[in-house]
Amino acid sequence: MERFYPIGTPGVPWTDAEKQQWRAAQIRHRSYGDEVVSQIEELKNEFDVSTYGELDYGPDQRYQLFAIRSRHWDDSLPVMLVTGGVHGYETSGVQGALQFVREHGPAYHGHANLLVAPCVSPWGYERILRWNALALDPNRNFVPNSPAPESAALLKLVEPYKGHIVMHIDLHETTDSDESEFRPALAARDGKPFEPGEIPDGFYLVDDTANPKPAFQQAIIESVAKVTHIAPADANNEIIGSPVIAPGVIEYALKELGLCAGISDARYTTTTEVYPDSPRATPEQCNAAQVAAVTAAIEFALANP
Repeated sequence: MERFYPIGTPGVPWTDAEKQQWRAAQIRHRSYGDEVVSQIEELKNEFDVSTYGELDYGPDQRYQLFAIRSRHWDDSLPVMLVTGGVHGYETSGVQGALQFVREHGPAYHGHANLLVAPCVSPWGYERILRWNALALDPNRNFVPNSPAPESAALLKLVEPYKGHIVMHIDLHETTDSDESEFRPALAARDGKPFEPGEIPDGFYLVDDTANPKPAFQQAIIESVAKVTHIAPADANNEIIGSPVIAPGVIEYALKELGLCAGISDARYTTTTEVYPDSPRATPEQCNAAQVAAVTAAIEFALANP
């Protein structure tokens, strides 16, 4: 098998030695404290902020995990769950979640309880990586006894709210580096051949095959289309290998795949996918697209209890 990734032997799954080699090669590019925690601190005047866990990846690699909640929590109101930064490199998922809380969160006081985990994977955020420090994808590890501490902590946070969460939106991006770095790394780690794919140009959503909500997805697509362009289907009428079931919408088996959007048992669930590498989108548009998606999702859930 031809070598397509610098770590490991093609066709042979990584051992702990290769995983350590991979981790040692990762560089801290930005500050979780400066870019994320500082913004969370500023929200304390209007929202309750608490820690729901801590990651310990060694010296200078300890991170507190923060949840933002509506200050005047009312158990009679529906809970709206927003998660971002499950993949640390997907910047607008983190910044979009924070922008939503800052700009629109107060409007929902008395109408809905907000629960927001804006940066699930801070180690990955700082290194602009999909995986955590253990070379695990948090978004394939939302499972019982999860080996990914980021996933385990979020599962524990959400568990008491099950049965009350009406809507859960998980904010993601699809980037060019998915094809140049993360998919090759995944194939190398698992000892599989790398099969090149195609990155869609535009925003799309991932619905749940076990609980499809087409009208909900459509409401979000219509809102986001006012901010940025929607990804078209490819020549096979697919997006990232999945059939397009409506403009800008595909489906995954959320729970079966251990995905974040499947953790809450909410009536309405979706995963956003912003495309930040498009020449037709700016970072500001990407953040705004996430905000538009969240507000549309909450408004639809409130109007269709």
